[in-house]
Amino acid sequence: MTIEANDPAIAIAENPASLRPVLEWIARRAEPVVIGLAAILIGLALFSLFILAVGKSPATLFQLMYTGGFGSWFSVQNSLSRAAPLLLTALCVALPARLGLVIIGGEGAVVLGGVAAAAMALPLAGTAPVFLTLILMAIAAMVVGGIWIGLAGFLRHYRGVNETISSLLLSYIAIALMNQFVEGLLRDPASLNKPSTRPLPAEYMLGNIPGMDVHWGLVIGILACVVSWIVIEATSYGFAARIAGGNVRAAQIQGLPVGRLIVGFTALAGSFAGLAGMIEVAAVQGSANASLAAGYGYTGILVAFLARHNPLAIIPVAILLGGIDASGGLIQRRMGLPDATVLVLQGTLFIVILFCETFYGRFKIFNPDLWKRSL
Repeated sequence: MTIEANDPAIAIAENPASLRPVLEWIARRAEPVVIGLAAILIGLALFSLFILAVGKSPATLFQLMYTGGFGSWFSVQNSLSRAAPLLLTALCVALPARLGLVIIGGEGAVVLGGVAAAAMALPLAGTAPVFLTLILMAIAAMVVGGIWIGLAGFLRHYRGVNETISSLLLSYIAIALMNQFVEGLLRDPASLNKPSTRPLPAEYMLGNIPGMDVHWGLVIGILACVVSWIVIEATSYGFAARIAGGNVRAAQIQGLPVGRLIVGFTALAGSFAGLAGMIEVAAVQGSANASLAAGYGYTGILVAFLARHNPLAIIPVAILLGGIDASGGLIQRRMGLPDATVLVLQGTLFIVILFCETFYGRFKIFNPDLWKRSL
């Protein structure tokens, strides 16, 4: 057997320093994984203390949580269905975060997107082709959601209004508007106990993925995450956003359109949350009603922070959180705990994740710039 002189294995053996770029690449990317997993474990440990305080077994609860979320094919499909809107609402937080913005009002874009989709479907359902109706519903939802969250970006840049506060307050206004439309102008007279818009015909509902009891919203959410990653990492628009997020003043000196970037990215983020509302109407609820305010916008905040605002990392994190949410009913039945127990877990995880943000950049092993010895 002959060995070529330019064999990489020989080059590494003769020059160990050639390993350094590889180790640097691994070290920098290992930091969010290690710290993120540590945050989850710490959060679970603190949540276990809460469960012990109410006289229940943490081991039993975690077993039921796994069973309810991923223990069977039925559970997995349920978790994937719940993850679909989380993919989109997490993007509503992650995209503006690249510009240093903290948007937490995705819930408002979700409910208004659902109402806009239902309003668009009312005159079309039964007369227009199914595919065209769904496309127009999605466009209406994305436009309304984009305008709603884009307004927070506009107020931030041009009026100096804190985007976190404005987006949160806008979500309360959006929920009030949704109730006004659903209980008034758009209400179906037949909806007596639970006001809602007129239901979509069955053939106009967003169907399931072949071979799975999971609607197409999951595929749409995954594609949205992939497209968002491409926009951020592989386009000049995304590069400019990252520069502006690192130092707004430097971006302005370089002539970057900071105002358009802020409004554009917040509008894009809101359009994804609005699309989540459309999917809830067309794939789950069948109409716009109070169930649109299911908390997906708030859970999306946790997903985005746990994924470190990386659109690709949002995919597995959303599935994990979807599984935890899906297990709430089983925990309630088997352990006698309220369904909101999973909300306590999510809140605990969020607090720990925020606390662990302070540890990024502090460990020498993850920072090659502090390594003293060359390999």
